[in-house]
Amino acid sequence: MRICQRLLARLTVSVLLMLTAATPLQAQEVTRVAAAAQLRFVMEDIATQYRARYPGHPIEVQYGSSGRFHAQIINGAPFDVYLSADLDYPAALMEAGFTASEVLPYAIGRIAIWSNTVDARQLTLTDLADDQRFRRVAIANPRHAPYGARAREALISAGVWETLQPRLVTGENISSTLQLVQSGAAEVGIIALALVMTPEIAAQGGHRLIDGDRHLPLEQGLVVTRRAEQNAVAWHFAEYVRGAEAGTLFRAYGYDLPTQSP
Repeated sequence: MRICQRLLARLTVSVLLMLTAATPLQAQEVTRVAAAAQLRFVMEDIATQYRARYPGHPIEVQYGSSGRFHAQIINGAPFDVYLSADLDYPAALMEAGFTASEVLPYAIGRIAIWSNTVDARQLTLTDLADDQRFRRVAIANPRHAPYGARAREALISAGVWETLQPRLVTGENISSTLQLVQSGAAEVGIIALALVMTPEIAAQGGHRLIDGDRHLPLEQGLVVTRRAEQNAVAWHFAEYVRGAEAGTLFRAYGYDLPTQSP
């Protein structure tokens, strides 16, 4: 049954893309996109570029934790495209029958140590265990934020997770984790590279890229939801996010791109 559903999904994608290539999409209700918090800056650029190129394709992007969006979609939230910070949440939606597409990889993220008060370029994960220098260390909540889960894995790999736990402060998502450091609630944090590479944030402090071998890959995937099965704009935008123009922007923000073809 699953094989048949996947074949049908592929056929649906192909038909809709042929239709959109042949004729302009007609104006319709706004297509709602749920995007992981770490995508905020790059996705604003992608959405702006998309709207300029396709002014008749209205889209609206909301940002939050991947886990929260996963739960909201299950509970009926009217999102048409869901861009997660991992592959697991969209895969779970697909297995439960809440998607019209397969999980489509679109980017690979990285994490970095960042601070706006100390030179994080010189810091290592083991340095964070120094409670005289760092009273509080911020990460995203590992329970529902993939970037927080990868931060936890990196700290475990460095042998400092147990030592740091009493001093950890957690953000609801990676954007709120950044804000914890900016506000002074933590002296340093483990943040998405895509956030700290933005000019505004980069001007506030330096960062140290965390070795990717210390955590599982941050492979990120999207799905078109079941409610958007007949929404040609949703399918079109999903393919645009995985295309060359968006790929250039992802790379500019420090992401790697999946090796598989769109």
